[in-house]
Amino acid sequence: MNTSSAHATSRASRWRFKRPGKRGQRWLAVLALLAAAIIALILLWDWNWFKGPVERAVQARTGRALHIGNLDVDLGRTTTVRADAITFANASWAKAPHMASAERVEIDIRLWPLLRASVQLPEIRLTRPDVLLQTSPDKNISGNWNFLGNGGGEPPQLKRLRIDNGTLQFLDEAGRTDVQLHLQSGKAKQADTAPPILVEGKGRWRGATFTLHGDTESPLELVNSAAPFRIHLDARAGATRAIASGTLTNPFQLQVFDLRFRLSGQDMEDLYPLIGIAIPSSPPYQLDGQLKRDHQIWHYEKFSGRFGDSDLSGDVQIDVAGERPRLTANLLSRRLDFDDLAGFVGAPPKTGGAESANAQQKAQAAQLAAKPTVLPDKAYDLSKLRAMDADVRWKAQRINSPSLPLGDMDAHLMLDDGLLRLEPLDFGVAGGNIRSNIRMDARRPQIATTLNASLRNVQLGQLFPDAKLAEQASGGISGEVRLSGNGNSVAAMLGSSDGNVAIGMGRGHIGNLLMELAGLDVAESVKFLFTGDRQIPLRCAFADFDVSDGLMRTRAMAFDTTDTLVLGEGTVNLKQEQLDLLLRPRPKDISILALRSPLRIGGSFKDPSFRPDFKALGIRGAIALTLASITPPAALLATIETGPGKDIDCGGRYAR
Repeated sequence: MNTSSAHATSRASRWRFKRPGKRGQRWLAVLALLAAAIIALILLWDWNWFKGPVERAVQARTGRALHIGNLDVDLGRTTTVRADAITFANASWAKAPHMASAERVEIDIRLWPLLRASVQLPEIRLTRPDVLLQTSPDKNISGNWNFLGNGGGEPPQLKRLRIDNGTLQFLDEAGRTDVQLHLQSGKAKQADTAPPILVEGKGRWRGATFTLHGDTESPLELVNSAAPFRIHLDARAGATRAIASGTLTNPFQLQVFDLRFRLSGQDMEDLYPLIGIAIPSSPPYQLDGQLKRDHQIWHYEKFSGRFGDSDLSGDVQIDVAGERPRLTANLLSRRLDFDDLAGFVGAPPKTGGAESANAQQKAQAAQLAAKPTVLPDKAYDLSKLRAMDADVRWKAQRINSPSLPLGDMDAHLMLDDGLLRLEPLDFGVAGGNIRSNIRMDARRPQIATTLNASLRNVQLGQLFPDAKLAEQASGGISGEVRLSGNGNSVAAMLGSSDGNVAIGMGRGHIGNLLMELAGLDVAESVKFLFTGDRQIPLRCAFADFDVSDGLMRTRAMAFDTTDTLVLGEGTVNLKQEQLDLLLRPRPKDISILALRSPLRIGGSFKDPSFRPDFKALGIRGAIALTLASITPPAALLATIETGPGKDIDCGGRYAR
């Protein structure tokens, strides 16, 4: 055998397969079983094996049971986890078994960032999600969204959320609220951006019928403080409507709200059950301004609009951080219709002609017109007076009031834990003013009220709406009112009041026609009616009343001119709303037809009567009576305007 063949035989013998030993055979068996197991695992793999661990982990973290019907995973650089028939248990105190459910949930997860403990979710897709948010009957628990565990670490980064035919229900049984919203993802502006959410809803909010429609940017945009969050929502609750449109920036950190907020309704009183802000009854209103928020303080800035037949503008701030909401407002009306303020005293606004009023106020006005009384007897709601604090300044540049010659208004209202103060409440009236301080203590079952008011230089002539009569009178009226009473309505407060009422007027003039008519001097009255009137000096006039338990009794009353002296006495019953005053005219001239009978003012506030006292006709007697000098009460001396360097002239002695 040659050398080459020998080498070939040697190489073949080296590569010949050798039968393994017992140890090698065991390793081969292990490898074969491992390969078979891997092949079987690939062929038989079921991601549902992980349902149990996931469900247990969620329950351990939240205290609520999670059930997954089917689980599947598509592996890749971006892995998709798909779960079908998901339910998440509700709180133990809730009646409904599930807080949330979904037909399908798909979550995209980037794998490589997981190595850095960063959870990045490019997109979550929800099919027919159904979520119930419910408040708890336990005041220590806000709602079923409170869980046992607290999340820690960096929150997941979620880029897009897509909702297909979703529902969200908010239930607050104690607050009589049950709202159901339908949520649907709209079309995204760009392929890689989060789509907006289209919202439609209905139900009841605080007992009122509620509807909502509009759209918002994806809620995922809320986590991006650099991107404005656009919103446009139109909501109605009963007769109240709110339209919010604009942008929010980082609202989760409560920094910036910048929304155009339009609010309208039939009565501002309806806002109390809706948002807890107590405002007196009002005519229909429309307001438009900017809504902002800074932590626990809400601002409604630079708003303007209508309030009944009045314009209204200003700024409002509501602080909800304390035990009670606190409202601070600075309001301005360039033209204020006086009857729009009727709700502050428990009365409806005027309803005739073109006056603004809602249907309920028209019905209330009709009921009031049918009643024999005029003082408002609608009780104040004590719970509203105690529900919030307030500091409101309201100025009106011009007031429309056909029955009263009002000029302007300056009111400062302060409400603190049921104690309401109006300091001041000032009105310009007929060239003068009425300045008042009012204190209402609603911290007890019966409101304790005190009223201190002063009249200064109210011009007599401007009190007459008729121009002819206005020309016949001049002079400044001043006075003081000091009253205190108890009761939960204006009628009850005045009907139980104690104090003093005094008004007076210094020198001026008055038309002879008015005085002759008041004195029932027929011949003189007819003469002046047809031949014209002349002006006669007014020396002074005053009325001083003591008030006890709602009954005003005259202490002194007189009206003195060079032509006629009128002395008065009697009572005004604020509780019964009845008048019983006797005016005794003492003409100072001679007239063959001068009746000179006392004039009786009686009847009710709503239907007063003016009639001569016929019993006194013809009983004058032949003996002249000497009138004692008359002097205004000392309390009025400092208030009566007499003119520069002139004294009150009511000290003369006159005889009939």
